[in-house]
Amino acid sequence: MTTAPDSPTHPYDALTPEIILEAVELYGVRCTGGLLALNSYENRVYRVDTEDGPASVAKFYRPARWEEAAILEEHAFAHQLAEHEIPAVAPLAREDGRTLSHHGGFRFAVFPWQPGRAPELNSNEDRALLGRYLGRLHRLGAAESFRHRARLGIEEFGHRSVRYLREHNVVPEELREPFFAITEYLFPPIETAFHAAADAAWIRLHGDCHLGNILWTDTGPHLVDFDDCLAGPAVQDLWMLLSGGREEMELQLADVLSGYTEFMEFNSAELRLIEPLRTLRMLRYMAWLAERWDDPAFPRNFPWFATRRYWEEQVLTLKQQAAALDELPLAWMA
Repeated sequence: MTTAPDSPTHPYDALTPEIILEAVELYGVRCTGGLLALNSYENRVYRVDTEDGPASVAKFYRPARWEEAAILEEHAFAHQLAEHEIPAVAPLAREDGRTLSHHGGFRFAVFPWQPGRAPELNSNEDRALLGRYLGRLHRLGAAESFRHRARLGIEEFGHRSVRYLREHNVVPEELREPFFAITEYLFPPIETAFHAAADAAWIRLHGDCHLGNILWTDTGPHLVDFDDCLAGPAVQDLWMLLSGGREEMELQLADVLSGYTEFMEFNSAELRLIEPLRTLRMLRYMAWLAERWDDPAFPRNFPWFATRRYWEEQVLTLKQQAAALDELPLAWMA
């Protein structure tokens, strides 16, 4: 059996092709050696070709990120969705029924390969179809609660992110004052919006429902990558589907909710949360890049993060976001 080398520079340095192939073969298949790294940085994800069947996808969880119970809750949620014929790609189980395995010092799961193309959502019908599936997902998500997954909140995703950037001197010295001044200006309107939507239910969500986590086939959408599933307001799974100007987003929202509300009620008070949630995602993304900078994959793939120009752009973007927080929420006629 292959073993991990001693004292790697970063834990993922120990994830060799041999370990990846050996891990997948624990599921009772024989690998051909065909291996393709997929577009994932938080974890490491590979398409693995097998001799007697379709390809598999092996996901190696970032060491020390999640408690095992949280990963198993992710798996259970995806399986629950699939069992209700909601098109979520769920992990495969080994003969002993386990979906989470260990090999070479890594926790990993194996998923079926799901072909598909990036969705464009250019038609009313496609947006309504995706809305119907998300409505069903949220109806099931509201039936139970997570016990081990994160809860979407201002402290976790906002204040904590800003503190990390401040304490680790990530922002260039000459831009620290304007950057942290604008971040502090953002929190009062975010808190006001969360207070105004206080009656919104926090339910089980996909959590990271952008178009990159949706694969489209002739039968419609398939949801992948539940790594960030959490408890939060329903609109968290909807706002990232919207793009363009205000009028365009309102038309797109109406299409999505026309399908969504066939299966799940939508609390229109949650529309107040769209810009606050967008802002929290921006702050969390900056902190995430900073937290992962010791992983060689990050400086290699995000070299602009360490430049003055990037942080100048972030100051400007957050000022624009402060203005967006003062605007009226998107309109929707139920």
